[in-house]
Amino acid sequence: MQPQGPELEIVHLLRAVAVELGLHSGRFARRNGMHPTDVRALIALMDAARAGEEVTPGRLGTALGLNSAGTTALVDRLERAGHVRRVRGGTDRRRVVIEVDEKAVALGWSFFGPLIGRAVELLRDCDKRERAAIKGFLEGVREAAAEAR
Repeated sequence: MQPQGPELEIVHLLRAVAVELGLHSGRFARRNGMHPTDVRALIALMDAARAGEEVTPGRLGTALGLNSAGTTALVDRLERAGHVRRVRGGTDRRRVVIEVDEKAVALGWSFFGPLIGRAVELLRDCDKRERAAIKGFLEGVREAAAEAR
């Protein structure tokens, strides 16, 4: 039996937001001669950098669902485009980690910045309790989607 009720309207809205964000990301990829997976990789790398985590090619491949050959091709492509660089790990100099180049970050902000700014404005209109509820809901949905993999 399919779920019903007012909660389903929010779930459908979340799906519509996901579709719109995917289309927006696709426009960025096309405009910059990238594959959608390239954009997903850059997002994963920037999220890890914000969290203070180093990302090896193996970890990136796992996060994106790619095999070793696909990950190597992806990183090579991003490196040739000047979006990432391979560097020695900070904690283990034997490891190779991938870092996003600042030019790639600037490129992303030039495209996604207005959308991010609008989202921040919308959140500023919410009180602390509402933001906590939104954050909790989105974290729960993200976890559910990850579990469904």
